[in-house]
Amino acid sequence: VQLVESGGGLVQPGGSLRLSCAASGTIFSIKDMNWYRQAPGKQRELVATISSGGSTDYADFVKGRFTISRDNAKNTVYLQMNTLKPEDTAVYYCEANVQVTIAPRWEYYWGQGTQVTVSS
Repeated sequence: VQLVESGGGLVQPGGSLRLSCAASGTIFSIKDMNWYRQAPGKQRELVATISSGGSTDYADFVKGRFTISRDNAKNTVYLQMNTLKPEDTAVYYCEANVQVTIAPRWEYYWGQGTQVTVSS
């Protein structure tokens, strides 16, 4: 299974970006899909999560600014980021809980990360 993120880049404070993460390979189903971020010198932290049914949850520091969504037909998760702040600068990673065989067992997979830089 491969997870490939895209959509990162440089944006001014107050701007917006939309991240995408597409899962490919042998996939029977995907449970939760998550976005994490890691800033230089800091631990990786959970940003947002979405269940297979569409239930979402957010870290307090992005509530009201970021929106997570998914397209189950495309095995893709998105993160719409609005009103970006310099402190949002980090490498953003997606994670997916994937069933890779017919057996009812799921494993977590990570993407390689995409850089988001918020600066004027």
